[in-house]
Amino acid sequence: MTRMKLLAAAAAILVASTASAGARQGQTGAVLTIAITNIRATTGKVHIDLCRQSEFLKTCAVVADVKPERGTTTITVPNVAPGDYAVQATYDQNGNGKVDRGLFGIPKEGVGFSNDAPIRLGPPSWKDAVFSVSGDKTITLRMRYFMGGDNKP
Repeated sequence: MTRMKLLAAAAAILVASTASAGARQGQTGAVLTIAITNIRATTGKVHIDLCRQSEFLKTCAVVADVKPERGTTTITVPNVAPGDYAVQATYDQNGNGKVDRGLFGIPKEGVGFSNDAPIRLGPPSWKDAVFSVSGDKTITLRMRYFMGGDNKP
């Protein structure tokens, strides 16, 4: 009889904790983890924009800045509603708050997009960068450099 009560109590705790986890996710949205590889230094900041299609390549509602870590820098974005998104990432290596550009507007600092969307004579298209969020998710993208040094961290 005691063993039966113990099993019933354990089952009740398991059901309650599962329901609580589901309610938490329903209230706060998913957690999106973005791993950005090929960070070549530790100065400045890594910046991301998490964009819906109407915001892509413009001002995005969700932004984050973190201190860079040489090699891979990870940014976690909580409370992401389900849907389609793209990530725009920049490495403001000198910390002046913008992506420095050279001749013809070519970035001198690192840039990257979700899905490692190709950059050909301009930024990538939405369809190349889009991914879906329906629950907690991790994506990886590579920072790319077009000027100002080698491409290796």
